[in-house]
Amino acid sequence: MTDLGIRYRAHLLLVRKRSALTAESYLRELENLEGFLSKQGKSPLDADGEDLLSFLVFRQRRGLSRTTMARLVASLHSLYKFMKMEGLRRDDPSQLIRTPRQERILPEVLQPEEVDRFLASIDLSTPNGLRDRALFELIYSCGLRISEAASLSFDRLYMEEKLLRVLGKRKKERIIPFGDDAYYWLGRYLKEGRPLLEKKRKTDLVFLNQEGEGISRKGIWKRFSGIRSVAGVSAKVHTFRHSFATHLLAGGADLRTVQELLGHSDISTTQIYTHIEEDALQSYHREYFPRS
Repeated sequence: MTDLGIRYRAHLLLVRKRSALTAESYLRELENLEGFLSKQGKSPLDADGEDLLSFLVFRQRRGLSRTTMARLVASLHSLYKFMKMEGLRRDDPSQLIRTPRQERILPEVLQPEEVDRFLASIDLSTPNGLRDRALFELIYSCGLRISEAASLSFDRLYMEEKLLRVLGKRKKERIIPFGDDAYYWLGRYLKEGRPLLEKKRKTDLVFLNQEGEGISRKGIWKRFSGIRSVAGVSAKVHTFRHSFATHLLAGGADLRTVQELLGHSDISTTQIYTHIEEDALQSYHREYFPRS
């Protein structure tokens, strides 16, 4: 990593309070930009607006989606704002670059019966199975991100109160209640499954892997992938989070409540789930209204 990358990484994590994943993504684009500019005998320190546009065209030709391109443009704005603030540049050549208009892509959502089928297909005869049932019950019951489930520790789990204290993006903390089903399966996992996974290793993380260490994001995805194949459900782990939000709104929850439970900073992010409900209403109207 270059000196610029080291300083920029510290800025993202310590000043901007970005998540480690966001910082990695922005630094990866910095490396891509440095590699592109080096072939022209330049660096981010002396690149102009035309250089940045050429870089964006180069990246777009690699087949990037509008969403990815928008994220790339945001990373350039962030980088040059940092460089100007640090006195590394007097100007900001990224100012003339606009974020591309994004298509509205509705997130994939499962029906409640599909969620039930997925959870019911988990083999409960092993400690791993008990963990998986508790893990995915909790992800769905609380609308957790994968990273939030993987990093859940006992000092943030309140079984008697049926509450979680979750540290989300940008270290934003939120309190989330969980339901009776999640409470039951968590209790069984902690009593019957987790002691068999510990392997004499001590960790405060709730969900463990086969080696007795905290289960990773990749490990959660791998387990989910195997279960969905058995259940015949087409979904990703994050689909449970989308389904949680959509099912709450369908059940009558207000948008502000769902925003708080998901940990969204901006309510416009949460509003996409209302569009899912609108699309469902249109579908029902077309199917059942005699003049459709």
